[in-house]
Amino acid sequence: MALKVELKPHERIIIGSCVITNTDQRARLLIDGENIPILREKDILTPETADTPAKLVYLAVQLMYISPGADADHGTYFNLLRDIITTVPSAWPIIEAINGHILNGDLYQALKEAKKLVAFEKQLLQQAEAEQSDKPVSSAA
Repeated sequence: MALKVELKPHERIIIGSCVITNTDQRARLLIDGENIPILREKDILTPETADTPAKLVYLAVQLMYISPGADADHGTYFNLLRDIITTVPSAWPIIEAINGHILNGDLYQALKEAKKLVAFEKQLLQQAEAEQSDKPVSSAA
């Protein structure tokens, strides 16, 4: 089954191990093939933009997805998960779903679940910030 992708001007996409950059006009691509990793620019994280624990997990899954030898990233992935589970046990259902997809070899679905982990982390951080701003400021005596 073919995948239709429309790229905005100057948008990048990863297809297999290639980064493709569009020119200055919109473009439509019809990609035909099976088990070819494809990532749009909006879904790509770099080491510089992976600035939270959940984003680091997403980056590790992303590397597994786009790399032919994905096993090399498993150690990093599991170390990151251990840290998250220790800190935020309520993230376990999402992590369990990510793990299930990785074990089944469906790395694209694992990446989608990892995106949910990033959203969950963002929600927790926003809640923590809101709670901090609601606390009264105490004066030191």
